[in-house]
Amino acid sequence: PPAGAGTAATAAPVPGGEQLYRQSCASCHGEQGRGSQRGPSLVGVGPASVDFQLSTGRMPIPDAKPQPRRAEPVFSADEIAALVDHVASFGGGGPQIPQVAPGNLQAGRELFAVNCAPCHGATGAGAPLTDGRTAPALYDATPVQVAEAVRVGPGLMPVFPSQVLTDQQVDDLATYVRRLRDERLDRGGNPLGRLGPLPEGVVAWIVTLGLLVTAARWLGRRAGE
Repeated sequence: PPAGAGTAATAAPVPGGEQLYRQSCASCHGEQGRGSQRGPSLVGVGPASVDFQLSTGRMPIPDAKPQPRRAEPVFSADEIAALVDHVASFGGGGPQIPQVAPGNLQAGRELFAVNCAPCHGATGAGAPLTDGRTAPALYDATPVQVAEAVRVGPGLMPVFPSQVLTDQQVDDLATYVRRLRDERLDRGGNPLGRLGPLPEGVVAWIVTLGLLVTAARWLGRRAGE
């Protein structure tokens, strides 16, 4: 039989990074990544920056916007990796894609309160900034994306180099941000069918009241004996 008969079709090869770049990036950033009136230079931005912008769907954008927002990624993981490699060929350094490990939750909580909550809010829900911009919600961010944002400072976010936040501290932060997402899913307290803290409080109050009534009746019967 012909080679490959009876087997699954071979997956289409991933287009090269250069081809993807020319199709989706060069019109704004230039053929050699040196930028244009429509987009900044990509020389020296580093793999972490490219991976962050592409994996969060902030790039490419159809037209210039004051603040690109998170969206579904246009490219697959393999295509993003190819684009990261191609942009790196333009030269320069820049932060590498971080390797994130599980961190200390309490340490991450403390770091978040000092460095992140003033803009992103205590629960990571995001908050308005200046000029109509916002600090985005963090619930959809992966640990790697959190670490990338810390190192490259996208948008109005400041850059936190390793001299300011160590790799261990970045791991701690990423771990805490993941916990914020989990807490949002539970909406506080015991899940109780995802009812949320207010209904859960009402349930607790009713249960407590029932126990008090039962105890009062029991004591009343004891007194009448």
